Amino acid sequence: EFFGKLSNSLSDRDDVQIKGDRFIFQSEILFESGSATIQTDGEEALSIIAKSLIEIAQEIPPDLNWIIQIDGHTDKVPISTYKFPSNWELSHSRALEVLKFFITKGIPASRLSANGYGEYQPINLGNSKEDLKENRRIELKITQN
Repeated sequence: EFFGKLSNSLSDRDDVQIKGDRFIFQSEILFESGSATIQTDGEEALSIIAKSLIEIAQEIPPDLNWIIQIDGHTDKVPISTYKFPSNWELSHSRALEVLKFFITKGIPASRLSANGYGEYQPINLGNSKEDLKENRRIELKITQN
């Protein structure tokens, strides 16, 4: 029911895709290339999600132990910088930044987790610019803990 209400509240948004039990943000909405700093447009999109999550969470029975799993993904183009030696670090840093942002908006830290998957869980196996773009994403999943 929680997922259904959140899906309904986000269904008319262009910057969020709903696939199965996940809400997907393309990385370009949230981050510049090679960065884990959330852009202004990304903050606006995440603020709307946070507000919806907080409103809907008030209706969840208190005995239901739920969390929002934040998963960071990259494309298969390798990164190698001082700050991000590999796609693992970039994907995890991005997920952590979304987690921290949600905390600043009032979502309890005990209801959040962050994971980085690098390039190892692609949606699309192609090599075109669009294929790679599809793999650069943040996924939100509401699950029981």
